[in-house]
Amino acid sequence: MTHATATLAPPPAAVRPPAVRRHRGVLGALGLFLLARLAGAGVLAGVARATGRRPLRLLGHSWDSRWYLGIAEHGYGRTLSFGPDVVHSDLAFFPLYPALVRAVTAVTPLGGGSAGLLVSWTAAGTAACGIYAVTRHLRGHAVAAATVVLWGLLPHSVVLSMAYTEPVLTAFAAWALYAVLTGRWVWAGALAAAAGLSRPNGFAVAAAVVVAGVCEAVRARGWGGGKSYSSGMTRARVPAAPTPLQRAGSDHTLLARGREVRSPGTRPRARVSHRLWTGITLAPLGWIAYVLWVGVRKGDPLGGYFTVQRLWGSRFDFGAGSSRFARHLLLEGDRFVFAFALVTVGAAAVLYALLLADRVPLPLLVYTGVLLLIALGGSGFFESKPRFLLPAFPLLLPLAAALARAARARPWHAAVMVAALAGLSFAYGAYLVVLADTPL
Repeated sequence: MTHATATLAPPPAAVRPPAVRRHRGVLGALGLFLLARLAGAGVLAGVARATGRRPLRLLGHSWDSRWYLGIAEHGYGRTLSFGPDVVHSDLAFFPLYPALVRAVTAVTPLGGGSAGLLVSWTAAGTAACGIYAVTRHLRGHAVAAATVVLWGLLPHSVVLSMAYTEPVLTAFAAWALYAVLTGRWVWAGALAAAAGLSRPNGFAVAAAVVVAGVCEAVRARGWGGGKSYSSGMTRARVPAAPTPLQRAGSDHTLLARGREVRSPGTRPRARVSHRLWTGITLAPLGWIAYVLWVGVRKGDPLGGYFTVQRLWGSRFDFGAGSSRFARHLLLEGDRFVFAFALVTVGAAAVLYALLLADRVPLPLLVYTGVLLLIALGGSGFFESKPRFLLPAFPLLLPLAAALARAARARPWHAAVMVAALAGLSFAYGAYLVVLADTPL
């Protein structure tokens, strides 16, 4: 019996991959991501020098970067007025990224632009590792590596090399989602709170954590069915098989000491861990705290922040503004950047439909859906919508699965597809930053 048991028991490697293998996988994916971004930065540098521009200046001091660096150096308080209905205030920009830049300049000799690039590049690498962790947990190494590569080669991935906040948000979002999927609820809530301090659409991370946590609690209490996707629940012990006497009374509910005691055949309820409620509570605090702080500063606690955004020309109108602009593009045309943004947003909507059909876990659907809803439902800055969707990496899962299958079946076909995507990404990124003269 002992020999048979030893023979049938699976080896440890079959139960859990060695740590060396896991680390090798994430390092390989991170290396491919860094190679893609370095190549893109090289192309951008070549185009910039050909036009007499300074590459690092473009990467560190373009458009919104200047607002963030101003906050890091001087704090909040800058306002530019272009009329009674157009007032640009730096209160529209969330505080975490400027705080990180200020911290780097305080402990290193770097200036604001260089510190901003260091923060963004570090966050981009951290985000790539988080994307790999989430996708590997769901689909394995091949799809995870393909997702990271695709994320680094998106047409707007040049933003990941700039002093912008998208890498910071994606880093917190990816690791928060991984914490949810693995049942680390306090970590999930804390990371979601940090994401909420990094960008306005960081609220999507909090929404994913809260919705997933509530659904997990409902499952644990026995109010709903479905399979749990995390290990954060502490389930009650299943009762032993009932005796004949117990079976005879199994249709009745007994009352003992004033409490309802259910028969042994009743499904036991699980005990919800306090860590789950802590994570749910923490998740939205970062976003709510900053919105309320701006509101108090503007004299309208609940509406002040949204007034600031409205004066920038940005508001949520359920897609009316986006629909009008898309109609204008289709009927009258406009700059290439706007047309490309329209194609990108349309592709994102199609990919979300594929993601729904793929039945990925709920937190990824909520997170990506909220990001897409904010991008599609908000008016203003249509050319920036592809940038707003950069953190929505789960949209790449269907494409990554197809690329992984192609790499196994026809490696050369996969290599050609990746090379074509890289060419588009590098050329369009250089065009956006150096030549387009359009807000990112």
